[in-house]
Amino acid sequence: MQVAIFILVVLVFVAVSGALARLVRVPLPVLQIAIGAALAWPMRGIHVEIDPELFLLVFIPPLLFSDAFGAPKRELVALRGPILDLAIGLVFFTIVGFGYALHWLVPSVPLVVAFALAAVLSPTDAVAVSSIVDKNVVPARLMHILEGESLLNDASGLVMFRFAVAAVLTGSFSFAAASLTFVYAVAVGILAGVVALFVAAKALQLLNRIGGVPAEAQVLVMILLPFVAYLGAEHVGASGILAAVTAGVLTGVSGIFRFLGVSARIQTMSLWTTLSFVFNGALFILLGLQFPDIIGNVPPELSGRHPVIQPILTMLALTLCLIALRFLWIWIGDTAACVVARLRKRKAEPFGLRILLAGSVAGVRGAITLAGILSLPFAMPDGSPFPARDVVIFLAAGVIICSLAIASLTLPWIARGLVEPGEDRGAAEERLARVGAANAAIARIEAIAGAEDGDEGEVPGARLAAADSIVAGYRRRIAASDEADEARAEAREAGRLELEMRLAGIEAERKAVRAMFRRREINDHTMRALFTEITLTEALLKGRQARK
Repeated sequence: MQVAIFILVVLVFVAVSGALARLVRVPLPVLQIAIGAALAWPMRGIHVEIDPELFLLVFIPPLLFSDAFGAPKRELVALRGPILDLAIGLVFFTIVGFGYALHWLVPSVPLVVAFALAAVLSPTDAVAVSSIVDKNVVPARLMHILEGESLLNDASGLVMFRFAVAAVLTGSFSFAAASLTFVYAVAVGILAGVVALFVAAKALQLLNRIGGVPAEAQVLVMILLPFVAYLGAEHVGASGILAAVTAGVLTGVSGIFRFLGVSARIQTMSLWTTLSFVFNGALFILLGLQFPDIIGNVPPELSGRHPVIQPILTMLALTLCLIALRFLWIWIGDTAACVVARLRKRKAEPFGLRILLAGSVAGVRGAITLAGILSLPFAMPDGSPFPARDVVIFLAAGVIICSLAIASLTLPWIARGLVEPGEDRGAAEERLARVGAANAAIARIEAIAGAEDGDEGEVPGARLAAADSIVAGYRRRIAASDEADEARAEAREAGRLELEMRLAGIEAERKAVRAMFRRREINDHTMRALFTEITLTEALLKGRQARK
């Protein structure tokens, strides 16, 4: 009962934080951490002990799946160079640089454990960044790079974190064996995500063949998809993280939603948005709940002669170290890209100093880092305590807070004026997509209305009347109220044909939008926005059709 009450309390304050953030104008992750700390402080800190494997299973698959599904795929492909550079190269650079810096700064932390902390601090949180600064004041290219990096470095950072933890537990490390294991984990993890998506598609097809299955059953298949992918990969010793990411990426481009009914599509999109908000909020509140306990029990290794100042300075120094490593790596990558562009006689587009600073400060740590660090085992195989566990959890929590605080204070100021005034590219794409979809629908309806042969028993002229403008709709409404049987029959027939034509037009819109997406004329954000509107319109029309 206490666990149930605790979960309900967390959910209540996740909801409260969403409204309160708008009133006090504080970044949502910072506010949620503050709420958690405020709840815990009167009770002298609530230490929530969670089974590491259960914690990863509950939080990681849905969060990674949601981020992967929402990532702009076209931009990820176009910017794959800088994204991979940050998501893979920067992760290894951070592990080495930060690991040695931490071991030098806090010698009591073994080097392998320092590498584990560096690995779990490598993933960045684009959700936290977008809540700190408006996307309209950050260049779209930078935002897409940050989103793509956040998606991929979750996988690479947490995979390396597991290798480091395994090295601590076993006391040995083989580069050759680790390399083979890494390749196996990546390849089979990706394959597990593909297989899970295939199984989900087949399950949805089977439900469609059965007929009359509640929409909630289809929604449940989509909710279970990331967990099936994660558990399937973990069962064969591969990366469940990459499996969840792969399933999320492919869900956004595979067209699996065509196997869902109209109601199921709407429910799935709404439910995933809610789950993403709840899981991110719950993680930050959990961090806040433990914060008083963490602060009140500063590890003696960090106390020194100044038990208050030294831990704060250590956390701040490590956060600045991460920012400096990030700045250096982005600058090197940007310089190399410009040199390659000039050698190939292409126009170079270097980042300015302010964009370099914005990209460095924007690498805040958040939910994934917290989920990973709390999954550290409590004991070694021989029963002894895991070395420096409390120290690295303390430092990870501190770096999360410091990175959020620094980004909250400096990022809006750094990013101010970076975006040129004018029409947003996404808005322009959406406007063009609406015109294209509308033209496709009009062409389809005109083709149906212009058909010479109608169904047997069709009222003469009803086909053209149904294809007429809204004025014709008002005329049919008046005719339906007339006492004449012929007028009512013509109005009903015209109404039936109108519904059929509108549904045909909607299908044409959907095909046109999908074709524009495949030609990369629009990105998946625009595609989903239009699909949502098309689905809502289709649901209303089918509701009218069912009532007739």
